[in-house]
Amino acid sequence: MQPVEIYTTPLCGFCHAAKRLLTSKGVTFSEIDLTREPARRAEMLDRAGGKHTVPQIFVGQTHVGGCDELYALERAGRLDPLLQGG
Repeated sequence: MQPVEIYTTPLCGFCHAAKRLLTSKGVTFSEIDLTREPARRAEMLDRAGGKHTVPQIFVGQTHVGGCDELYALERAGRLDPLLQGG
C-alpha cells in the first residue's frame, strides 16, 4: 500500500469527505492539519503546484488533487490500483 498524505483544515467539508472515503477503504493516511501547522502550507503549495485549497491529497509521489479528484478516481476504478502502487 502506498503512503497517503492529506493536507486539511478542521472546518473543511471536502476534507471530511475525502477522509471518509479513504477510511471506508481501510486506507491509513497521514493528516497534516494546516490550522495546527500553518508553516506547512508553503510545503503543500510547493508539492501541489501552487494549489492552495484543501484537501490536497498525495498517494505515494502522485498528487491526486482534492476531494473531487479523489472521488473521480474511485468512480473510474483507478483509486485502488493507485493505492496498491500500480
